[in-house]
Amino acid sequence: MSRKFLVIGSFAAIYLLWGSTYFAITLGLKSIPPFLLMALRSFCGGVVLLALSGRHIASASWQTWLQASLCGLLFFVGCHGLLAFAQQSVPSGVAAIVLATIPFWILLVDVLFPGDQHPRPVALLALVPGFLGVGLVAWQNVEQAGVSILPIVWLLAAALSWSIGTVLSRSMSSQASAILLSGMQLSIGGAVLFAISWLTGEVGSFKPSEVSMTSIAAALWLIISGSVIGFVAYNWLLENVATSLVSTYTFVNPVIAVLLGTVVLGEPFSRMMLAGASLVIVSVLVIWRAEHSSSRRPKAETDRSMKHLALRKT
Repeated sequence: MSRKFLVIGSFAAIYLLWGSTYFAITLGLKSIPPFLLMALRSFCGGVVLLALSGRHIASASWQTWLQASLCGLLFFVGCHGLLAFAQQSVPSGVAAIVLATIPFWILLVDVLFPGDQHPRPVALLALVPGFLGVGLVAWQNVEQAGVSILPIVWLLAAALSWSIGTVLSRSMSSQASAILLSGMQLSIGGAVLFAISWLTGEVGSFKPSEVSMTSIAAALWLIISGSVIGFVAYNWLLENVATSLVSTYTFVNPVIAVLLGTVVLGEPFSRMMLAGASLVIVSVLVIWRAEHSSSRRPKAETDRSMKHLALRKT
């Protein structure tokens, strides 16, 4: 299978499949409590991927398991758990727009903890309109639905948690395959979510007989498309493509989520929310452009140096 096909297929997975997961979460929450829904999504997906990894599991060191555990907590407890909890009172399109701030958080993490990633000043300036856009979406959500600002805070915390997990997972690409790494992170995160669901009383009050076929179908979609396919594609892209380019899924997901939420679920979407979403997308595009051009510059300089050296040898 050619690399080009893998790249295109992986981007299609995180663009389209992940864009539909906000819609699926809303449907799943109709008869499955949030932490239990996310536990099923993560743990079942993780078990499938670990089974596909086979004997390679034994080759993973305890350090790899430890780092995978931390990433699993950040990705699936800190992000997906909070996301599902917030989506009980926030439309799926609004949730997707707020989580579109993930590239901002990744950028800030790279600034605070510099490694091989060095954000450009123009990318930092691009944060301003993005945060203004999130503010507009949050204000409009409170104004229209009359809900607390707290769910927006939970969603921002979820975006931050995913971003920290992304930065940490980026450094693990050489320790295990994308399938094994995803399976480790998903299964560990799912196990902790099951524990949270039990501690919060969800498991005790849950009645399987009352779960609708719609919620079951949504849960299966989240497991197969969101976890098994989508997360493997995400980890593979982190190994093979620049992080700034991978993070562009965050401005495609809201489009898919808003379309599905508005057309199928009848969720409200006003001009003010459109303006806020546009500011977020513009910021992400500027960040991507700045980071993409900076990543190309060292390569161009290396090519010129190699060409100059070759000319000197001749």
